[in-house]
Amino acid sequence: MIALADALDLDKVDLLAHSAGTRLALAAATRYPHRVRSLTLVTPPATWLTGTPHDGDSVVLDRSLPVVAEALRSLEQDDPATEDAFREAFQRQAPATYAHWTEVEQAHAHLGAVSLASALAWFNDIPADATDRIRAATLPRALVIGGSDDYLTGVQPVVDYATTLGAGLSMIEECGHYPWIEQPDTFLRITDEWLSTVQSPRV
Repeated sequence: MIALADALDLDKVDLLAHSAGTRLALAAATRYPHRVRSLTLVTPPATWLTGTPHDGDSVVLDRSLPVVAEALRSLEQDDPATEDAFREAFQRQAPATYAHWTEVEQAHAHLGAVSLASALAWFNDIPADATDRIRAATLPRALVIGGSDDYLTGVQPVVDYATTLGAGLSMIEECGHYPWIEQPDTFLRITDEWLSTVQSPRV
């Protein structure tokens, strides 16, 4: 992230990160506090920082849909060991990662690529004092954006995450893990208002 800022000759950057990328953004802000002006952390995995139990089972999903029921079963039971199996499981699990499973969400679920190696790397080589260092760091201004129906992150862990970071919090209703797809107008309004605030001189 900082190398990219250097390449673009930017002294300070506003980092917007989603899901697993939010931990990278926090690491960058902790290591280079003078280079990061603000953080926008979208649907962040939170229990690793807060210890708050996952409460995804309480979020509203259309569990009567067979594809959603199968997605939840896969999330709870599947443990893919190969790249092919991981990609297949990712597609099975997709219907449970959105608040609704319409044509819009179905189309988005097939975009891009996923990697088992990258997913496993998220859990490895984490410094033992990572959470302590982040909690103790002087972080830039930050906004956490969550989804009220995000099964992957849950709700209370995200609320506690924002509190722990001293960040603002915007929870988007009827939204799962991908707010720019599920509630694009609301997501754009929130991010535009936030970034216009942090990019303006303080008075």
